[in-house]
Amino acid sequence: MAVEITVTYQGGLRCEAAHGPSGKTLHTDAPVDNQGKGQSFSPTDLVATALGTCMLTIMGIMAERHGIALQGATVKVEKHMSAEPPRRIARLPVVITVPGALDDKQKKLLINAAETCPVHKTLGANVEMPITWNWGG
Repeated sequence: MAVEITVTYQGGLRCEAAHGPSGKTLHTDAPVDNQGKGQSFSPTDLVATALGTCMLTIMGIMAERHGIALQGATVKVEKHMSAEPPRRIARLPVVITVPGALDDKQKKLLINAAETCPVHKTLGANVEMPITWNWGG
């Protein structure tokens, strides 16, 4: 199934993106270190956001399927741009904190879910994405 996103340039290095199925919009701004004002997510910030939300979403699907309480879990993604040209995302270190007491089987299920989310798989060979897990936090 295809999803259409329409992006309109607003001027001043800002864009508005409209999600076709829902009609919801979001705005981007170029980051301060690349001529923008940094007043909203940058396009590369959205990549980091997509990684974190994708990981938690796929973990949530697995958690619901297997009766694991995942409410309150968090993902922190830190975006690091390359120091050398071309400008690109070089590293996205991820810290995943999962509350509650889980057994090894449940932990393995959630680890596999996070590491096989579509965004992680898409970025895989191009971006370093080390994952740190905090259990019971």
